[in-house]
Amino acid sequence: MSASRLPHHAAHVVILTGVAGSGKSTALRALEDAGFYCIDNLPIVFLEKLLELSAHTAGEVSRIALVVDAREGRFLPDAPRVIEEVRRTGARVDVIYLDAGDEALFRRFSETRRRHPLAGESRTVPEAVAAERTTLASLKALAGEVVDTSQLNVHQLKQLIHHRFVEGAASGMGATVVSFGFRYGLPTHADLVLDVRFLPNPYFVPELKHLPGTDRRVSDFVLSQPDARAFLDKTADLCAFLLPRFRAEGKSYLTLAVGCTGGRHRSVAISEELARRLEQGGNEVRVWHRDVEKD
Repeated sequence: MSASRLPHHAAHVVILTGVAGSGKSTALRALEDAGFYCIDNLPIVFLEKLLELSAHTAGEVSRIALVVDAREGRFLPDAPRVIEEVRRTGARVDVIYLDAGDEALFRRFSETRRRHPLAGESRTVPEAVAAERTTLASLKALAGEVVDTSQLNVHQLKQLIHHRFVEGAASGMGATVVSFGFRYGLPTHADLVLDVRFLPNPYFVPELKHLPGTDRRVSDFVLSQPDARAFLDKTADLCAFLLPRFRAEGKSYLTLAVGCTGGRHRSVAISEELARRLEQGGNEVRVWHRDVEKD
């Protein structure tokens, strides 16, 4: 089939790939809940035919998500070619690579008692994971985003996928501003990490301590600080410089993380204001407050 015959008018394809145990099934379910037509373990060579068929559904199957991983076997080497051919038609194809540290993967396989798909009588789980990383190297190189799920639970991964593809998903360059608490660890999927612990902490103001940074009283306290305004000015300038350059390099998505001690006050207020400024600059921005509900 000629690539020129592939439907592309409104097709959006999300390819989830990555190592076994990294959360691909969870991510796929999140996309299914969001209205994507989801397929697990579809041979990548069938993607062109699937898109051709989707053109006859009157738009009902215009958003497709599929898992492509080491189970593809002999079809896996065709993945880069197929993805490039589909993109040339004008279809939007996002490749997301889910990963996790070896320790986290080994623990998950132990807890679930699942068998690694590449493990066998003569191959241990560590050996299977190493072989899988090598097998998927070419797909990882194509990924627009690599997400380390080592520190994410099921709900957090679903939230991440929801923010990435559901809330105002846009063509072109998109950005997510994530607030977080350093005490709970860095967001491993962030492209840029900023630290606002130098700002006065509302935690030590009795009437503000139990309020989140989304509360007007807390945000007024944080944003009234001269250093906060200077920080926002400089960060907005940095983003205005970086975003078009990332876009020119083919990156479709940027995640910027803003952290304070607990992720409840300063980082939340700053993230909200930073997102507002980025939106004023014409960017499609989403905000995720990862730790605001934690004690």
